[in-house]
Amino acid sequence: MDWNEGQYPEDERSVGQVLRDPPPPSSPRARNVMLGNRSESERERELRSALHRRGHRFRKHYAPVTGLRCRPDIVFLSARLAVFVDGCFWHRCPMHGTEAKANGAWWRVKLDSNVARDRRNDAALARAGWRTIRLWAHEPLEVMIASVERAVFERTSE
Repeated sequence: MDWNEGQYPEDERSVGQVLRDPPPPSSPRARNVMLGNRSESERERELRSALHRRGHRFRKHYAPVTGLRCRPDIVFLSARLAVFVDGCFWHRCPMHGTEAKANGAWWRVKLDSNVARDRRNDAALARAGWRTIRLWAHEPLEVMIASVERAVFERTSE
């Protein structure tokens, strides 16, 4: 498939194939940037530390639903609450999300599939009786803490 023509796969199987065969990095610098990406963000660690200091106990990267390959960043078992801290680039933040300059068509498919996967995971968790909260990594830490604490309180007082 020629990505420069802006062709997109029609069905999920071809999207998966496209994502398994990524284009080569556009430069050595781009390769190093991608290799440096971590699966866990600094903001996620800050949120976990702040919640722990405030007395909250939770699991990190725990799979709450059997068969679902989704591992929320923070899981409150007793409240059945799954918290995700989404990065602006990877999850298409409407305020800060950017388009890749190199291999743009491939990245559009990749990021669109990330967002679609997020929606499927949210729906699967909801069907299993879980509530999900998605926070943007750019949000102020105090706002993130307040959102999580409010949701934990609501779920434990039901």
